[in-house]
Amino acid sequence: MAVLVPSRRRGVELLDAPDVDSSLRTRSHRDIAVSNALFGGTRALLAELRIAVPALPQQASFVDVGTGTGEATAFAERFCVSLGVSLRTIGLDSDRGLARLSRRFAHHGVCGSALALPFADGSIDVVACSQLAHHFEEGDLRTLIREMHRVARRRVIISDLRRSWLAVAGLWSSSFPLRFHPVSRHDGVVSILRGFTLAELRALVYETVRVRPTVRRRWAFRLTASWDPGSSPTPQTSRSAR
Repeated sequence: MAVLVPSRRRGVELLDAPDVDSSLRTRSHRDIAVSNALFGGTRALLAELRIAVPALPQQASFVDVGTGTGEATAFAERFCVSLGVSLRTIGLDSDRGLARLSRRFAHHGVCGSALALPFADGSIDVVACSQLAHHFEEGDLRTLIREMHRVARRRVIISDLRRSWLAVAGLWSSSFPLRFHPVSRHDGVVSILRGFTLAELRALVYETVRVRPTVRRRWAFRLTASWDPGSSPTPQTSRSAR
């Protein structure tokens, strides 16, 4: 129902401030990792990787843009190995401390900007970002999409939040028994209200790189948009099986 979809708003995520204490940033990113594991973020990424695997070489490269503490790279590597593809993983984050922490999970941890990816054109098989796109305003968001498209050789994957008051209520109520930090709780709500609808995300990608992505509604108010950077597929929107 339309009443359950609030208008997109910016808000202020406390962790986006450049002077946030590093220990608080790390603590909150642990909460984010828990939220992704329990509430669909990891599941959405792996579902898109399953679709991408048939087009990948036996030894493929994968970069997680805005990786945080890097857990997504470990999930991606194990999942692809189970499907017969060896994945060389890179975690990229603009925060030096988080990039260093990501090396516990990724083969490489790189400190760099999502808006100027430090990789050559078409040099990475799969370029993904999870719960990152909503952090950017319009101009920077389009730059992020262009950069991911530029670097990807086989697949681009954007996994993010589907905007809904129900998602806000679910995050808020579950954050207390999960003992999330108050900053994580605040930023989680703001993140959802910065999220997208299917139509918004599909139009955003097409208008930016002139490729029509496959956009899917995922479990627990998640969305994915994915595409082959070398082609222009017919637009699709689907509800994935739960």
